[in-house]
Amino acid sequence: MVEKSAEVLTTGSGESVIARSGSGGSAADTETKFAEVLADLVCAEGVSADSHFFDDLGANSLVMAQFCARIRKRPDLPSASMKDIYRHPTIRSLAAALSQTTPTPVNLPRPASPPEQVTTPQAARASRLDYVMCGTLQLLVFLAYSFVTGVVATTGYEWVSTGSGLLDIYLRSMAFGGIGFIVMCAFPVVAKWILIGRWTPREIPVWSPAYLRFWVVKVLLHANPMIFFVGNPLYVLYLRALGARIGKGVTILSRHVPVCTDLLTIGDGTVIRKDSYFLCYRAHGGCIQTGRVTIGRDAFIGEKAVLDIGTSMGDGTQLGHASALYRGQTIPQGERHHGSPAQRTDIDHVRVAPARCGTLRRTCFGLTTLLQLFVLYIPLAVGGVYMLFIEVPALSDQLDPDTSDVTVSEFLTNAVALSAVLFFGFVVLGLLTLYTVPRLLSLAIKPDKAYPLYGFQYAAHRMIAQMTNIRFYAWLFGDSSFIVHYLRGLGYDLSHVEQTGSNFGSEMKHESPYLASVGRGTMVADGLSIINADFSGTSFKVSRASIGSHNFLGNNIAYPSGGRTGENCLLATKVMVPLDGPVREGVGLLGSPCFEIPRSVERDSKFDHLRTGDELRRNLGMKNRYNLRTIGFHLLVRWLHTFMLTALGLISVGLYGALGHAVIAGYLALTLGFTTLYYVLVERWLHSFRGLRPQLCSIYDPYFWWHERLWKMPSEYLNVFNGTPFKNVIWRLLGVRIGSRVFDDGCFVTERTLTAIGDGCTLNAGSKIQCHSQEDGTFKSDFSTLGDHCTLGVGAHVHYGVTVGDGVVLAPDSFLMKGEEVPPNAGWGGNPAVEMPGVREEILAGIDSATATAAATTAAAVTASTDGRTPTAS
Repeated sequence: MVEKSAEVLTTGSGESVIARSGSGGSAADTETKFAEVLADLVCAEGVSADSHFFDDLGANSLVMAQFCARIRKRPDLPSASMKDIYRHPTIRSLAAALSQTTPTPVNLPRPASPPEQVTTPQAARASRLDYVMCGTLQLLVFLAYSFVTGVVATTGYEWVSTGSGLLDIYLRSMAFGGIGFIVMCAFPVVAKWILIGRWTPREIPVWSPAYLRFWVVKVLLHANPMIFFVGNPLYVLYLRALGARIGKGVTILSRHVPVCTDLLTIGDGTVIRKDSYFLCYRAHGGCIQTGRVTIGRDAFIGEKAVLDIGTSMGDGTQLGHASALYRGQTIPQGERHHGSPAQRTDIDHVRVAPARCGTLRRTCFGLTTLLQLFVLYIPLAVGGVYMLFIEVPALSDQLDPDTSDVTVSEFLTNAVALSAVLFFGFVVLGLLTLYTVPRLLSLAIKPDKAYPLYGFQYAAHRMIAQMTNIRFYAWLFGDSSFIVHYLRGLGYDLSHVEQTGSNFGSEMKHESPYLASVGRGTMVADGLSIINADFSGTSFKVSRASIGSHNFLGNNIAYPSGGRTGENCLLATKVMVPLDGPVREGVGLLGSPCFEIPRSVERDSKFDHLRTGDELRRNLGMKNRYNLRTIGFHLLVRWLHTFMLTALGLISVGLYGALGHAVIAGYLALTLGFTTLYYVLVERWLHSFRGLRPQLCSIYDPYFWWHERLWKMPSEYLNVFNGTPFKNVIWRLLGVRIGSRVFDDGCFVTERTLTAIGDGCTLNAGSKIQCHSQEDGTFKSDFSTLGDHCTLGVGAHVHYGVTVGDGVVLAPDSFLMKGEEVPPNAGWGGNPAVEMPGVREEILAGIDSATATAAATTAAAVTASTDGRTPTAS
């Protein structure tokens, strides 16, 4: 590997290291030290200053992340990030670039206090007594809510059951259901104004009485049925009732509900795409920090975007997909930004012509929705439950006191039959429905044609998206050969599929399956969201989104129509897909905004011989048989869960005459407890009650098939425990090595027994710790460790093989790559994440007065516009 133009240098240990010939001064010294570190990592006697890290040395991103971590620990060497490694893939070019460039922090607002005054916060501000008391009160609140729900539900059922004839039952169902719906929608609003009043920028210590009020309001907002009206003008009215200042013609498609609504300001005509975060709060260091989010008129916020507290966007601004605004960042009027953290761009993300969509149209759409709800859906739901109890013998026998002598065998037979009909009936009929009804609705929508919002085509489009994105079926068929047939049945254009047995993961989204194309030989990991609909403030259109052949897509990617990628591309986890420039082919893309990296490295191709010819046919057959058993196993697990809940329900119905409303309330609480314990035990049983070990294997290794089985374990029940001490208990039961008084507001951990989380850590909503990666035909997993008092920002993503020191802050929407070692008390951010001292300092010390003034000016302008006055300049 030695080149003629290079000379051999000797390290202190006597090993020979190749360095640049004839170089002198600090550059030569830096090259020598870089070569010493890299030679040790790649287990070579010497490396050339001109050798390509990936092509010549066979290194990969994990090795180079370790290289960056090692040189970061040496004060005599300049720090390097993974972006530096990819841009300068030789020792010579890297040393030259780092010696010529003085690292500067990302352009974030500076804190009011000097950096030397910043100290590590005490994450656990509350005492253990406060921690226990808060959890106890949260449990009591849940039990009280369950009791009230049980009393109301049984009272309504008794009243509906006294009706005579179908018409009377229909009218009573509509009246009871309608009043119940109105009360459920109004109750969170009333509770917010009573418990909180108006939200103001503040810090709320976690586990304190003030936090308990915050948590109650947040839970009520998330449990509110108005969440189903996202994308409807009624949802905007609901946020206004909660105190948000929202102008006319605003379209909100994200289901992430803003909690501190008085701190939210949105100008006329703004569009907020799905899966974006604008919560107006975040958690850090043992407290909830609330702050303003201000968005001007005619603004656009892309899919999977994150707006931290203290951010603002002027009139006519845009924030692209997979992008983030950090606290204190402002997008000036008329500018377009993208990336994490956001930076200036010329890309126009509004790619549909405007249409006529006035107040009358929006009003009629909202009223029509309410009419359908009260006249059709609510009576069918309430009356359907009543008819179920009357017409099904298993239930009617339990209600009839004259049949109280039902034997145990009859009871079990009834429970088995009823649960089997309900569960497998849903599986079969549901699949038939989503294969037929959405296809008929799609006939009303022509591709690439602009339609006004809130019309028939818009309603049809929303129904198509909701029906074809039912998570159960993707979860059931994902990570197996059967997902290909499922997606084809939905309407995907998959060309001539090269079956691998892992073509698609178990979490996929789209907006129209009939305009989604995936090329031959492409593999997709979990979390892909295909964006094949474009929105403006008045219109929308659907268009084809095409992913090229022989691509590999990592986790958590939003792929828009018009994405500039072609064949043979690697799209890394959380990458922002480019919308401009030449079509990328034969390269890898990483980051937000993205930059090019090698398509693959030597280690990732060591199992390629298993993916061709007779080896592939043999391995694929074995994997298909294993995956088929996995599908059967998980259907059985789900049905057993349904059976147990059905049996508990029948027992509760039988006890209703003796214990009254309390037994129904108890059933609601018992259901949650049983569900949690049931799935914890099943998952630990699959683990054989042992921990996982790091792996490097082919996707045709039986270990990988078993690991895929673990990914199918349901996790939706975990969301109920967000923001409570019980979430930590459940993580421990699942195998996570988690410290004391960790605050988890919605983090997801993929491999529980490979994850360690220190004392007093703060895990924000949408954050994720993923201890594995799949790249083409190779599977890799390793431990990830968070030290004490760390903070993962909203939407942050931590990869495998990561070590995070004590007191580290990871900014919102950041991607901490595999193998990174973050030193203690550091602030990191970006995608991929790099050191950003300003991130940690602004969290600990707050934003400066200049930033606050800018944000206040923008807020005043938007508020004026929402009140119908002429806005001032932003």
